[in-house]
Amino acid sequence: MIISLLIQSAGAGVGAFIGVLIGVTARKRKGNTEGLLARSPLLTAAAAGLAALLTMMLIKYFTGASL
Repeated sequence: MIISLLIQSAGAGVGAFIGVLIGVTARKRKGNTEGLLARSPLLTAAAAGLAALLTMMLIKYFTGASL
């Protein structure tokens, strides 16, 4: 069941990762590193992607969406 939730929610995690990576990389190039985890756009994007993945998994679990 957890694997099914993971597969169904992967798109949200990947989308958030790519979007945040583009945004914070552009921000870091301008010299603004405030708010980045360990001053790393990659680490910040990974954390945001993981948070989006887990959030979507919880939503799908509690709503019972196509399990």
